[in-house]
Amino acid sequence: MVREEDGTGGVGREDMRTSWDNAMQMDWGRAMEHLMELATPQDTARGMFLNRTLETVRSLGDEAALKRCQEVLGQQRLLDFVNYPVTLLIQLTLTAVRELSARHGGPEQVLHLLGQKAAVGLMSSTVGTAMHTRTGTGDEHISSSIQAIYKVTSNYGERSVQWLGPKRGILTMRRSFLPMPYHEGAMLEILTRLGAQLPRVQGRVLGSLDSEYDFSWS
Repeated sequence: MVREEDGTGGVGREDMRTSWDNAMQMDWGRAMEHLMELATPQDTARGMFLNRTLETVRSLGDEAALKRCQEVLGQQRLLDFVNYPVTLLIQLTLTAVRELSARHGGPEQVLHLLGQKAAVGLMSSTVGTAMHTRTGTGDEHISSSIQAIYKVTSNYGERSVQWLGPKRGILTMRRSFLPMPYHEGAMLEILTRLGAQLPRVQGRVLGSLDSEYDFSWS
């Protein structure tokens, strides 16, 4: 199956990837605040992703870091399968990155870790458990589960998978409000928990809210 080019020999996408990397290194906070500006009241995220972010800060940060993250949420108690404004998730993620990056390898590494922890929570939930009991084995099971997981857990935008082979695909995300390293970490964890051997994920920026992920396993 042949993928469409962007008319620039791939340079445009690579430039956007470089721009994002530079933004993360030079002013990653502004980059994430821009994502909040693009969100609408209809864009929501499940409470499980906010709760997993808090758990990560609790385990990797200190009391002061946890307090600052809790201040973002106010006094509300988050329920895993209730929807909350996606701006709340972005703000909480932004605060978590600020609190953890100096001690845990920088913003990109922390975002990768937050995505991984979110996937751990997802795969331990009723949704994740259902994926493990789906029919099919091996590569067939992994392929069908990947599509199902992103279909049932996304409350905004569009997610689609294009298969390039039995163990390789492209996941395209439209209107996604979390940075690319977050999704790379989440996908690696999901693939691992589905039984994929030596999973690999490489993200590419397509636009302000759009990205794609070339994923494969051995």
